[in-house]
Amino acid sequence: KSAGFLQGRRGSEHSEPFASKVELSFGAEILPRSCISPLDCYKVRMKFKPRNLRAIAEMIVGDPDHFHYRSSFYITEFFQECGLDYKHDGSTRWRWVAEILKNLLAENRSNSYHLPARFMNILRVLMDKSEAEGDDHDRAFALAALNIPLKKEGYEAFYGDDNYLHVRHVGSNIISSTSNPHRPFTPNEIERRDKLASFLRNCSEDELIEQVLLPLFRQLGYQRVSAVGHKDKSLEYGKDVWMRFILPTQHMLYFGIQVKKGKLDASGKSKASNTNMSEIYNQTLMMLGHEIFDPETNKRSLVDHAFIIAGGEITKQARNWLGGKLNASQRSQIMFMEQEDILNLYVSTNIPLPESLTLTSSSLSQNFDLDDDIPF
Repeated sequence: KSAGFLQGRRGSEHSEPFASKVELSFGAEILPRSCISPLDCYKVRMKFKPRNLRAIAEMIVGDPDHFHYRSSFYITEFFQECGLDYKHDGSTRWRWVAEILKNLLAENRSNSYHLPARFMNILRVLMDKSEAEGDDHDRAFALAALNIPLKKEGYEAFYGDDNYLHVRHVGSNIISSTSNPHRPFTPNEIERRDKLASFLRNCSEDELIEQVLLPLFRQLGYQRVSAVGHKDKSLEYGKDVWMRFILPTQHMLYFGIQVKKGKLDASGKSKASNTNMSEIYNQTLMMLGHEIFDPETNKRSLVDHAFIIAGGEITKQARNWLGGKLNASQRSQIMFMEQEDILNLYVSTNIPLPESLTLTSSSLSQNFDLDDDIPF
């Protein structure tokens, strides 16, 4: 449903095979290109239906209720607040704005389910809670109005814990976000971060992969995020997860991930809570040297980069030890992620907490109600 059905139209007699224009039902347009493989033969461009673009444009100019009315001068000022150098030319307001929105939707995106960054910024400025009109103090009525055209295109807007507007793709739950993981967090985000940190200290390696890392990398725009190797150790070949990332140039990079639950150090042997880096070294060599099979391209490819991820800390001694063992080419392929990186990325991208953690919290609140009478 979220991907849509392809409906092709033949080109002229002299056109190349598969080079005709194709449209997706959720509004993405695929530009014609001579194709080599199913994945690099087209470039996806977002395209909303005209009536939905008009509805959003009318909200920007302030025609519907619960939106600030903007004349020609203030329309220009609005786009300047969004960091865009557009000046209203005196033509019909909504039509002029709709044409700009159409151009912004055609810009490149890192993920086919993300809204373009500048289009997303316009929605955030439009729905800033300080711009509330009348009795719509929390902008609930304005949000409901915005969701009418967005849901017709397969998206849904909502306010996060940071009180900023976010937009998720309904079919994949991927959130269009350009959040900075190093920004200061709000009190609600700090609370979510502490809960996730507690979960990481107590979860198993399988729970870390399935409930934290897989949703995180999918949200960050990686594709084919697969953890099949962890189900069958004989087929793991040094990696717990493999995935791919498509660059704006349509080139593909493949990533392997080796996950450890606790702390990674350079001690002489592994302990209950720590993992020795020499074990990671052997698994890393196996990961970089073994090909993965991508069923969508029907090709085998070597891993371009390897993530070494720990649910705890990765000590500086462990990083230096591994760097000394690998040659220069291999060192450039290694990337580290430890608990701090996971927490910051998870919270800043506004991903829901793991299901087992939310279920535990709700059950505790039900079982221990402070208002209940003491039963003895």
